[in-house]
Amino acid sequence: MKLYQLLLLLVPFTVLSQEKEKANFFGGFESNSQWYLNDKGLKDEFNNSTTHPENPLRSNSFLFLNYKYKNWTAGIQGEAYEKNALYNMNPKYDGINVATYFIQYKTEKIDLTAGYFYEQFGSGLLYRSWEDRALGINNALRGGRVIFKPTKYLTFKSIYGQQRTGFDVANSKIYGMDAEVTLSDLLKYKTTNVSLGFTYVGRDEKTDIVNPKFNNLTNGFAGRLSLTHNSFYLSTEYDYKSKDAVVQVTDQIDNNLIKPGSAVLLNLGYSKKGFGVDGTFRRLENMSFFSERGAKGNSYNDRIMNFIPSLTKQNHYNLANIYVYQAQPNVILADKDLVKAGEIGGQFDVFYDVKKGSSLGGKNGMKLAFNFSNWNALGGTFYIYNPQDYKTDFLGFGKRYFTDYNFEVTKKWNSKWQSIFSYVNQYYNKKMIQETSGEVNTNILAAEATYKFTASRSIRIVGEHLWADHDKKNWASATAELNLNSKLSFYMSDMYNYGNDVDYLRNHYYNVGGSYRRKATRVALNYGRQRDGLVCVGGVCRYVPTSSGLSLSLNTSF
Repeated sequence: MKLYQLLLLLVPFTVLSQEKEKANFFGGFESNSQWYLNDKGLKDEFNNSTTHPENPLRSNSFLFLNYKYKNWTAGIQGEAYEKNALYNMNPKYDGINVATYFIQYKTEKIDLTAGYFYEQFGSGLLYRSWEDRALGINNALRGGRVIFKPTKYLTFKSIYGQQRTGFDVANSKIYGMDAEVTLSDLLKYKTTNVSLGFTYVGRDEKTDIVNPKFNNLTNGFAGRLSLTHNSFYLSTEYDYKSKDAVVQVTDQIDNNLIKPGSAVLLNLGYSKKGFGVDGTFRRLENMSFFSERGAKGNSYNDRIMNFIPSLTKQNHYNLANIYVYQAQPNVILADKDLVKAGEIGGQFDVFYDVKKGSSLGGKNGMKLAFNFSNWNALGGTFYIYNPQDYKTDFLGFGKRYFTDYNFEVTKKWNSKWQSIFSYVNQYYNKKMIQETSGEVNTNILAAEATYKFTASRSIRIVGEHLWADHDKKNWASATAELNLNSKLSFYMSDMYNYGNDVDYLRNHYYNVGGSYRRKATRVALNYGRQRDGLVCVGGVCRYVPTSSGLSLSLNTSF
């Protein structure tokens, strides 16, 4: 179905919304386009300039329409990737077609959905379906979902369907059930909230393996507990995935290495006005879960069934996002120096507000924030050949993947001036994380200042520097943002890899652009260069190659 055909759906929906007093029609449109340029000054590691593609104009566009009447809601989403999708998107995103559709009936106690839908059980370590257009993720389930709430303290969920992949669905069936009971409501606690949850997820896929040593159906089970009492909180979850064939390389199912998977997650903390401390521990073993076994390891997050974000500080500085950690749930038995079956580690946060009027806080006070994260491979015994196998230690720490220290000071000097100073120290093991070579140690300093001319007009200046002992070595970065009012803003930035050992790779990655917002519509225009690396949202990443060009984005809702 072409995009203009989807637009025709606006007519009957609009008429109905006018005729029915309780009817409501709403939706939106989003388009992200880029004209890629042949930038002769931007070189790659082979001393090649970025090339002008055969079809330099690429675009990802989304039109979504919803109609609600009383307890009923129906929706449809069309997507267009013409003439091609943006660089390094899933090649299955091709052409123009209807992507998702659904119809839903919902009351206080019952919620029924048929068609495509999104759902999450617990933390998502066992099952989550969601959409993130920046990452090219849309793993909605096409089938049916039932949510039943017989009382305010009991919730039951049941799902069945096939997972979206491109404009098609995966060659498997997904089953799922989840139950949650809020004990504090049941027992009428006043200062304590307690809930228990239980999950089952099944993936049924028949492969082409002759005489498989694993079952078509892979079962996953999980239990979770959440507790809050006054300023204290605690949550924990355990997930188990039944024995299944291990996939070390995409599309290569190993019929001789059959292993289970598991995950342990623990989060606890204390928070009150002006002070907070939070700690998270996670252990993953062989916890990748895809709707098709052979999809494991693909670079597009295609057919992924669970949500495994990296639990590190989500930095907003350019240079702190060069060496970004990605969660390591996979099994790799490549050689004696590259063996892994998962990850173990965690992060720790402390927040403290220095009081106003104190000698350190001054008239307006000051905010301090500290974050520490550390991740290692699982320790254990690994057999590389004849046959491949492994046995992990539950609390065994193997080779280090990543360590990150962050310290941040936020100071409001007066009603117009505010500054932020940050220090970041990182250790990044490229061999273990990216399966290439090398280890990188970095130190990063960042300082930013914001000046408010009026309530809606401000300027923000950011300066950053990264020192690295390996890989691309030192970087410098500067950013300036000008907000003229609540509608119009401009920015310019540059990242300069001046310390690279290879002279033709000492590139400037400059960008200049602006955006205009009016009511529910936002238009943004940008010209500049994109460095190769990871683009991450919420701890989940996709790789983007080096490119240069002009980009335009449009986002509106109605």
